[in-house]
Amino acid sequence: MADNQSAEWRAVCEKFRLAHELSEIESKKDPENNPFRSKYKARDLLKEIHCSLKKNQIEEEGEFDNGADNVSESSQTVDAGEPGNGYGKAYAGDSPAGLRVARLAVVQYHLGVNHIETEELSAGEEHLMTCMKLIDKCTTTRENVSLFIQARNQLGILWAGRDEIEKAQGFLEIAESMYLLYMKEDGQPPLDLQDFFVPEGEELSQQEKTRRFEMAYTHTLYYLAQVYKNLQQYERAGQYCHSTLQRQLEYKHFVPLEWAINAATLSQYYITKTRYMEARHCLAAASVIATLAGEIPSEAAAKESEAEFEKREELLQKRAEIARCWIKYCLNLLQDAKKLLEDNVGELDSDRQEELKRARRNEEEEKEKGRKSAILFGSSDTFDSICSLEEKVSSMLPLDFEEARGIFLVGQGYVAQAKEYFEMDGHVTDHIEILQDHSALFKVLAFFEEDLERRCKMHKRRVDMLEPICKDLNAQYYLLICRQLQFELAETYYEMMDLKLAVADKQDQPDVHTIKKFNLLCSSSTKYYQMFLDSVRSPEGKFPQKLEDDLLRPVLVAKFRVARLQSKLISSNPASQLENLSLSLESYKFVVQYCEENPEAKNAVETELELSVEMASLLPLKINRIKSTMASSN
Repeated sequence: MADNQSAEWRAVCEKFRLAHELSEIESKKDPENNPFRSKYKARDLLKEIHCSLKKNQIEEEGEFDNGADNVSESSQTVDAGEPGNGYGKAYAGDSPAGLRVARLAVVQYHLGVNHIETEELSAGEEHLMTCMKLIDKCTTTRENVSLFIQARNQLGILWAGRDEIEKAQGFLEIAESMYLLYMKEDGQPPLDLQDFFVPEGEELSQQEKTRRFEMAYTHTLYYLAQVYKNLQQYERAGQYCHSTLQRQLEYKHFVPLEWAINAATLSQYYITKTRYMEARHCLAAASVIATLAGEIPSEAAAKESEAEFEKREELLQKRAEIARCWIKYCLNLLQDAKKLLEDNVGELDSDRQEELKRARRNEEEEKEKGRKSAILFGSSDTFDSICSLEEKVSSMLPLDFEEARGIFLVGQGYVAQAKEYFEMDGHVTDHIEILQDHSALFKVLAFFEEDLERRCKMHKRRVDMLEPICKDLNAQYYLLICRQLQFELAETYYEMMDLKLAVADKQDQPDVHTIKKFNLLCSSSTKYYQMFLDSVRSPEGKFPQKLEDDLLRPVLVAKFRVARLQSKLISSNPASQLENLSLSLESYKFVVQYCEENPEAKNAVETELELSVEMASLLPLKINRIKSTMASSN
């Protein structure tokens, strides 16, 4: 079999080709009741190849010293460590015996993968460990470096699937170091596993060898990204994920929608780290690459063909998911700017604003140029489109209303896009989450608006989009969402009340219309806070003696604000004043009493508790004065 032109060798190569075709192509057509039919046929062919190699080995050289079949010993003695021989020595494959060992190792590798794919993990591990033992007797050269890396990749996946993350990490990090060292010391296109079983003259091209080798390393980086994520090493996981995506584009080895979703998901990690330039680049690339999946079939075409219907659904859904990631980008960019610019009472600090504007003029442009070169995605045919999309939205924190409005409008555009797929009918939770994000965009934009009346109108837009949903939603099935909407509507009316109060304070004497509007806002806010508080009661109507952790602050804040709202109601009728103040006092006392009985609650509502204690002592005086006035007038 040493003769690569012999009929016997050509028969072996043909079996290897058929095994590959069965495993990679025919297996996709296997019936549901026999899903591994082609995999089993491929396995039989691989075993025949293995027997031919062993027979030839025995005939030409006698029994091989340590035997490739000593699986149990292999499993015990091989680990994720470095191979012992290193670089710079002669490759065992330079001899016929060494070449046979390498071929045996390749067959063992494919048998290992075959068993894993047919859910026979222990057998798969044994074959892979046998492969490892065989190749660990050789140096890492261009003849076997690809096999070294791919075997360790597979073992890394195997152990990660068993939740042995650190063991997986060991195999994968060695695979990574092998690649880096090989590229440093040699760098030529290495043999692919397929090259061990092709007739002379039919080897892969140098370009194809390079592509396959680089993709094996890309898989190493991809699996390491998952490992580091599981180990909660999120910074490293993000770096490896980014590198994986870059390499997939570079070597044109990706599925457009899958790549796009992975890039969009990575953007959300960058957002948590306030790395908005990187997040924007990921999202722009995701949007552009998603278009490579093709045009969205029309509704008419989708009705006529199941395949077209499925394609339409997938494209619409994935693009809507990317749009949602864009919404989060815009929202978080605005919210982080708000945190940076607000003073201790939550208003825009103009001195801080000017200071940041001066600093940005001096630093930001150079900073962006330096960072951008390291993160770029794309090739010549997509790069311009990605850059063009990036230019439509800033990656810098907005420092005034015009800058904030530009980001808001981009976010609002993606809200409309996301809602096209995530409609209320069929996607209740997703649709409402998108509406809540839209509401949050208006809320943070209002922070940058100096005109109080225009601010109030922005909050009114929030009410208009959330109130109908809140009224129609069944609390029995969507309790958590109902509570969120009730609390947000209460807060929104509360903010509008404060704005109207600020406007009224500028007037000498509020007119009847202003007073009526103010009271209506107070009542609306109180109504929704009360709906939220009532949702916490038991079916018998009893309020819990001890609040759950996730409800503690919201409930006490709601009680505090109800108290304030009731005390703010404007009335010329002393009896109504007395009733409002009495109800207010009752709510303040609730906050104080609950914190006295549950001291651990004090940290959750420090400011509200301090004011509640103060008001609980002051309101009785005010109530008594009104009572005295009423008594004397009678």
